[in-house]
Amino acid sequence: MENLERYLEYLEYQKHYSTYTVDSYRMDLEEFFTYLEEEAISYLDLEYSDVRLYLMYLKDTRKLKASSIDRHLSTLRGFYEYLEKEKKTKVNVFSFIKGPKKDKILPHYFEYNEIEELFSVNDMSKPLEVRNQLILELLYATGIRVSELVNIKLSDINKEERKIRIYGKGSKERYALYGDYAADVLDIYLTKVYPSLHKHGDYLILNSHGNKITPRGVAYLLDEMIKKTSIHKNISPHMLRHTFATHLLNEGCDILSVQELLGHESLSSTQVYTHVSKERLKEVYESCFPRR
Repeated sequence: MENLERYLEYLEYQKHYSTYTVDSYRMDLEEFFTYLEEEAISYLDLEYSDVRLYLMYLKDTRKLKASSIDRHLSTLRGFYEYLEKEKKTKVNVFSFIKGPKKDKILPHYFEYNEIEELFSVNDMSKPLEVRNQLILELLYATGIRVSELVNIKLSDINKEERKIRIYGKGSKERYALYGDYAADVLDIYLTKVYPSLHKHGDYLILNSHGNKITPRGVAYLLDEMIKKTSIHKNISPHMLRHTFATHLLNEGCDILSVQELLGHESLSSTQVYTHVSKERLKEVYESCFPRR
């Protein structure tokens, strides 16, 4: 569909969205168009009632959570804003639609003992496990997104100052810092692993074929590492980002610094971690205070 492809190109080349984000938008929009085709509805002649029925379909038939429905709604709202701007449709019906009330879900994170166990599973005498260890160390030490990790190039790393140039959402630039553990593993990787693994390009984290690793590749490797531990949680690479923020706040870091390190535009995005820290504080209080 021409308008869909043009919109996705607009997101990639003008808004500078990542390939992962554009693919997510594509999947949401393709599902929407499939629904419209089955219902014999023209996407350029949508009415308010059509949108409400689609949201009901997502909730009752697809059984999506409120957060997932809200994501679909955000995707469609952006698409129809684009169509309105390009004068393909007279009105953006999605501008009148509010998303479902979302349950407040606290981010999942690793406890201190779980992090220690996870970080001990790799055999540092094996080249690919050195690479795996570097993935863990960088995700936890910097709090960067997986999409940001896979795009790090050697030229982005300043080893003397122990910082990495990161291109976040919308190609916004910031610097991530890392400490001794990550620095040690990085040195081993660059000295003993990278030269034999590297085939072409300048990307830091490579797959077993010597090419740039993908976010899915990182997720797979983390799943394999978790299987070697006693940790029983539904995990994702993003949990290391959550853990980074939670542990910083638990150790007394101020929220504005955490916001800057995470690359959040809005403080409200960072404030969710204060709820986690408050829960942790409550646990400590209830376990330690003698007169409760």
